[in-house]
Amino acid sequence: MSAAAPNDGQRSQSDETNSAENSAANSASPPATASDRDRSAYWRANLRWVLGLLTIWFAVSFGAAIIFAPQLNKVHLPGTGFPLGFWFAQQGSIIVFVLLILVYVRVMNRLDRQYRVAEDSTVDQADRDRQDTHDGEKR
Repeated sequence: MSAAAPNDGQRSQSDETNSAENSAANSASPPATASDRDRSAYWRANLRWVLGLLTIWFAVSFGAAIIFAPQLNKVHLPGTGFPLGFWFAQQGSIIVFVLLILVYVRVMNRLDRQYRVAEDSTVDQADRDRQDTHDGEKR
């Protein structure tokens, strides 16, 4: 029994040392993972695009239709007689808005693939396209 006591004491000291090291390691905050950095970069890029596209939409709808309407009304659309300011207020801002939606969809699909957060069908299709291109180069 007396021989077992020193071994038990040695084990408990090493266990205590390991426990102390583990607690010190666990008490520090873990470093940010690559996925956290990617997620943050993805949302920053997303917000930049959203703010940029909304700025364009605001400039076209508010600026062209309201602020610059008197200057634009001096020009009439050929064949219609409508002033250009009226056209921007009624049609132009809507058309620009639809175009901005299309731009946003394309940009977000690209960002989704870039940051690997694309929906499964998009990722699968992109992988198939990439594989087809790669297979075509081998032949």
